[in-house]
Amino acid sequence: MIIQSLVLFIIAGLCEIGGGYLIWLWVREGRGIEYAALGAIILVLYGIIPTLQTSNFGRVYAAYGGIFIALALLWGWQIDHVVPDRFEIIGASIALVGVFIIMYWPRAAAIA
Repeated sequence: MIIQSLVLFIIAGLCEIGGGYLIWLWVREGRGIEYAALGAIILVLYGIIPTLQTSNFGRVYAAYGGIFIALALLWGWQIDHVVPDRFEIIGASIALVGVFIIMYWPRAAAIA
């Protein structure tokens, strides 16, 4: 269950960053409208993928923020060739610890 959840987070993150990057290229670098169209389609997919998680909306999106931080730094490193500095790595690591606490820390059953 944790592996499936993490895979969904990663796919969602790649869709959000990838779709946003295509829009960025269209607006900032004058690429063709096809970049914008593909980016928009990918961003719609990003909106759908988190709904496949088994937890509630608030928890999923709070945890997703930490995943996004790490993926954005990795994207910048691999695509834009900007190597994260130690403070970015520390910050992303802290965010990922937060993800695991928010999403996967064992909880007592809720009292109704």
